[in-house]
Amino acid sequence: SQNLGAGCSGPGMNAGPKSVLLKELEVPRLGHSDVHVKMLAAPINPADINMIQGTYAILAPLPAVAGNEGVGRVLEVGPGVTALRRGDWVIPADAGLGTWRTQAVFPEASLLQVPSDIPLLCAATLSVNPCTAYRMLSDFESLAPGDSVIQNAANSGVGQAVIQIAKATGVRTINVVRDRPDLPKLVERLKALGADHVITEDVLRKPEMKEIFKSIPKPRLALNCVGGKSTTEMLRHLQPKGTMVTYGGMAKQPVTVPVSAFIFRDVRLRGFWMTQWKKDHAHDKESLTSMMDALCQLVRRGQLGAPACTTVPLEDFREALVASMQPFTSSKQVLLL
Repeated sequence: SQNLGAGCSGPGMNAGPKSVLLKELEVPRLGHSDVHVKMLAAPINPADINMIQGTYAILAPLPAVAGNEGVGRVLEVGPGVTALRRGDWVIPADAGLGTWRTQAVFPEASLLQVPSDIPLLCAATLSVNPCTAYRMLSDFESLAPGDSVIQNAANSGVGQAVIQIAKATGVRTINVVRDRPDLPKLVERLKALGADHVITEDVLRKPEMKEIFKSIPKPRLALNCVGGKSTTEMLRHLQPKGTMVTYGGMAKQPVTVPVSAFIFRDVRLRGFWMTQWKKDHAHDKESLTSMMDALCQLVRRGQLGAPACTTVPLEDFREALVASMQPFTSSKQVLLL
């Protein structure tokens, strides 16, 4: 089996593709409750890069196989395996599985079955971004059709999933993106996914916002993946007693909140990390399977697609890693295994 992993990275080290090597390893023998999986496709997410850099909240002991997300096909199961059979499609039940490899033997408990009739790229990108979007839209405010949500980094994987899931449930979205050379193209793409409004960060400070709120209510929920000034500006448009959920910090700047927002508008600031949610619900398999079922239903109905993806053969992983770290990337690099 070919495995893509980090050999010698430490905190602060540049996640140069240099610390990632492609290695041939023996596939271990199949244990009683193990599943032999042929990996099919695995994306490169920001968290994967952070793990390689040694800056993420969970780090595997090195050397380790990288990749937290992906989809594989079951080749063989151990005699104690109850829920999976040959030919099933599986995705990681949790982070840290090490998906950037051609084949592997995993414990059955570390895998979730997904329907094999959904598109490959949807399955490969299902367990991180769409789950994060789904939980943030469900768990912090009870949103009804006609309500609105505001989010920054709207062109990210999570942002694209938020737009589609909100649209499917009748919730309107105000989507903030950084200004860029190909802005009209990006606006068009997000609107095609179902975005109601797409604006740049500087519009948050302009009278145009008043126009937007003539046709839709002010948001009760804000989703922040950036930090810094853009987040402070976004917070100004939240309804009193509204909630802002932070799930990323792409600007690498703190979230700054005016005291008046707390005192006079009683805004709530919360955080979300999918890995923690899964830990907290480890004994509640039902909540995980019902979320996966809901997401797969949206995929089947054509209401949730994969984010914009660029597929790359495993041997070109260095180019894919470099591409995934470029500014203004609107396409997720996916390794074909």
